[in-house]
Amino acid sequence: MRRFLTLILILVSVHGYAEAPYSGGATTVFKEDHNAYSMPAKNLSLVSRESFFVGNAFFTNPWVAAPATVSTRDGLGPLFNANACQSCHIKDGRGRPPAKGEAFTSMLIKIGSTAVGQGDSGYGTQFHLLSIPGVEAEGSVSLEWQSYSWTSEAGETFHLRKPHYRFSELKYGELEDTSFFGGRTAPAMIGLGLLEAVPEDSLIALEAAQARLGVSGRIHWLYDQTNNQKVAGRFGWKASQPSVKKQAAIAFAEDMGLTSSVVPESNCQPQQLDCVAAPEGGDPEVSDQILELVSFYSSTLAVPARRNIEDPMVIAGELRFQQVGCNSCHTETLMTGDQSSIAELRQQEIHPYTDLLLHDLGEGLSDQNNEGNVSGLEWRTAPLWGIGLLQAVNGHQQLLHDGRARGVEEAILWHGGEAKASRRAYLSLGPEQRQELLQFVESL
Repeated sequence: MRRFLTLILILVSVHGYAEAPYSGGATTVFKEDHNAYSMPAKNLSLVSRESFFVGNAFFTNPWVAAPATVSTRDGLGPLFNANACQSCHIKDGRGRPPAKGEAFTSMLIKIGSTAVGQGDSGYGTQFHLLSIPGVEAEGSVSLEWQSYSWTSEAGETFHLRKPHYRFSELKYGELEDTSFFGGRTAPAMIGLGLLEAVPEDSLIALEAAQARLGVSGRIHWLYDQTNNQKVAGRFGWKASQPSVKKQAAIAFAEDMGLTSSVVPESNCQPQQLDCVAAPEGGDPEVSDQILELVSFYSSTLAVPARRNIEDPMVIAGELRFQQVGCNSCHTETLMTGDQSSIAELRQQEIHPYTDLLLHDLGEGLSDQNNEGNVSGLEWRTAPLWGIGLLQAVNGHQQLLHDGRARGVEEAILWHGGEAKASRRAYLSLGPEQRQELLQFVESL
């Protein structure tokens, strides 16, 4: 009998270790190099893989100004920040702030307004640093870092930094006094379709469970004019878009100046007369077929597997992660439903370490940039899956919405508001215990 029980325990143990690495369920890939974020979901069928690689071509290849001989990829701008999706999402990974002397490539400047909540009347909701010939770009932006020291309640001193943006050569008038602006780095693309496939009922249940625990996470409810109903926001730093397709259409419009059936309006402001008069690349410029292919590609990028799961420090670090309350918002396990249009994403147990909810993270992270009914204090919980491979993929570890955190620990130290208690609990740990927690996060 004892031998039988021992065998059962061994089998359970092996099964547990076999399941633990699969952050994206059956979509998970075991890849740890610079291509770790760029692989198709492991379980894609041959037909789906064909769509994936065609979508990848439209995601990667640049668009050009109209008119052009390549009619399927013309219409860029007139004002834009990138000429291809891959320009910002380099290797499908996370963007970063520019180093001194560099151009803004994988980071943009978002504009909001306290007056109308719709951006600046002269520049809209995004500042555009590039333009096609014959049209003036909106101006220039430089980034400077303000360094300062922060002392914890226990007397420890930490060195942090905060971005400061300086505008110059403004071509369409001064920014309004009511406008606020802040940097937004491009997020990693992995696992987006899985996050979209999590049922709204699961998010509602998470919101209710957190409320009972005194955590104020909330769904960003959006109005879907197509179906005349409210839908949960999931994507973007403020959970401002409900689906991968809508997020892709917004990026085409705001980042590249490309219209689609989802966003048919140009990003030109009324007083930008040269922009308004510039030639277009069709109506719409991004066809429904291309939008669907790019959305499919974006939805089926695989999540890389966890690593070092048997390392004693990683195992201990998971307990520390829970002990300090990080998992109150960075929810470990979610389940996708059966409503996704992509069969391979249905009914998957996933481990994204996000609740997709908005949380008040305090004044320290606020740039006063309200988006609709979301305040500058509120941010969607960022998924943590794949974070330990960021250095391998993109060669940096600059985190948070504007890349101010130079690693996981600095990101934790910036957490205020309703996350202040977790930050305090983290700081109450000893140096070795903190390192365990950080090693666990690096394993994700």
